[in-house]
Parts: sequence; C-alpha cells; structure tokens
Amino acid sequence: MSFSGEVKEELVKLTNDARHCQLAELAVILVYAGAIRTDKSGAARIELQSDAPYVAARCSMLFARLFHFTQPAGESGNSLSLSKNDIRVINKTLEAIKYKGGDKLVNPLVIKSLCCKRAFLRGAFLSTGSVSNPEKGYHLEFVCSDAKQAEQLVETLMFYEIRAKIVVRKKYHVVYIKESEEIVELLNVIGAHISLMKLENLRILKDMRNAVNRRVNCETANITKTVNAASKQIDDIQYIKEHYGFDNLADNLRQMAELRLEYPDASLKELGGYLTPEVGKSGVNHRLRKLSELAEKLRGKIV
Repeated sequence: MSFSGEVKEELVKLTNDARHCQLAELAVILVYAGAIRTDKSGAARIELQSDAPYVAARCSMLFARLFHFTQPAGESGNSLSLSKNDIRVINKTLEAIKYKGGDKLVNPLVIKSLCCKRAFLRGAFLSTGSVSNPEKGYHLEFVCSDAKQAEQLVETLMFYEIRAKIVVRKKYHVVYIKESEEIVELLNVIGAHISLMKLENLRILKDMRNAVNRRVNCETANITKTVNAASKQIDDIQYIKEHYGFDNLADNLRQMAELRLEYPDASLKELGGYLTPEVGKSGVNHRLRKLSELAEKLRGKIV
C-alpha cells in the first residue's frame, strides 16, 4: 500500500469528532468529490463521484452518525448514492452543510471554528489529496477543480501556519506543500498521528544518512587534499636534493626536508612532533612552503 493509502486508511478510522466537525468533513467531501443534482421535478439526489474506497467508507460513516442513515456502497465498494427516495436525508444534509447549490466552495459558516477547519482539511485530503513516499521525497498536494476552491484551501491551511502554493496543471488547480515540516504539521492537524510518526522516523533516518554522507565526503576530500599536498612537497624536496643539495639549506629547512622524506604520510602535526624542539602546524607549514618556493625558483632558473 502507498503512503497516501496508509494515511487515508488511518483517517477513515477516526471516530472522535463532534457533530459540527463531522458536518464540516461531510461538506467538503460532498463539494470536492460529490455531486448534488436535481431532476425536473426539483427532487435532489446526492452522488459520490470519487472512485476511492476511503471516501465512500468515510462518507457512509458520516451519514450513519449524523442522520442515522445507512446506504450500502456500490458493487465496487467505491460509490455511494442517495436518490430522491431518500429526500428526508438529502434535505437534512443540504440544510446542515448550508449547501448553496452549484458552488464548489464549502460554506464558510460550516468551517468557522478551528476544530471544524481540521475536519475540513481531513475531508479535503481524503477527497483530493495525496502524499509521496517520504523515502523518495516530500510532496503533498490537493487537486482542486478551480482557483477559488484552491484559494479557500490555502487560506484554511494558513490558520495552522502551513504554507502552500498553487500551480495550474491542465484544467485543475493544484495546492501543494514540499517542506517536510509543513507536511508533518498537516498530518498532525488532520489526525494522522501514526503516519506522522512513520514520516518523522523516516525523516530522521534520512537526515542522519545525509549527515554521515556529508561527513564522509568532507573527510575524503580532506584526505585527498592532504595526500596531494604531501606528494607535491616530496616532489619539491626531491628536486631540491638533486639540483641544489641539502647542504646548502638552512638547518631548519634541511631538517624539515629530511623528515618529510622519511615520513611521507605524516600529518603536519606529526611532523612537528618529530622536531626538537617541537614545532606547531603553522611552523611546519611555513617551512614546507619555503621549500616549495625554493623548488619553484630552481625550476625557473634551470628552464
């Protein structure tokens, strides 16, 4: 099962919302994933257009809790429909969610309180949301039918300081979040706490893995730099020995040249410890730089 599926499966099982929050969630499901139609006689019917079993299951549960009405799902388990024969439930539903008719926005009166906004976001995610596998990347999105619907969603997310952006994809307006912290906060807001912990654990492992890789790369680069520097120093010292002679060097430079040839893999600190008296890294580096400068001068003269 995908991570999106795991989140939605968890959300479908939540049962602790108050009645007004259940109405808010039902409202967004019907507006985002359903259709409310009227025939020539004015009789209404409610259809759930989503092919997701999570939406149908959640919608069935909400109807049962709110109106004590149970409607079996379609043969595939992914559809739900209230016909004009269920006019009592339909009218009570439309009145409760303050449905305006034809509008793809949830009535703001239904999601006035913060707890109802949570339910709104939960229903929106169940209806049109998806989240990528956190092992591969961080991306959560809602596919909205128009710009106004997307804007209402973004405004609602901002109540919880979750910043989202909108992009047009074909005929849809997609609200998306790419920051892992924002996705974690949204999962917390909508009540997907088990999925949140899984994402957090994966995020910690990924951060640790990235930190280890950065450290290894840094240490590898430093080792390569040190090896290359030592190799260059040895080449310079060998050149001085062949074309100038150690006897012509000052005592401190001669001593350093001999030590570098004797300990080609030693660090600057280790080389300094071999000297009497001991010399720090900066002192060792200064002497080796003097030897390199001398080698360059000799090469210039010989050329």
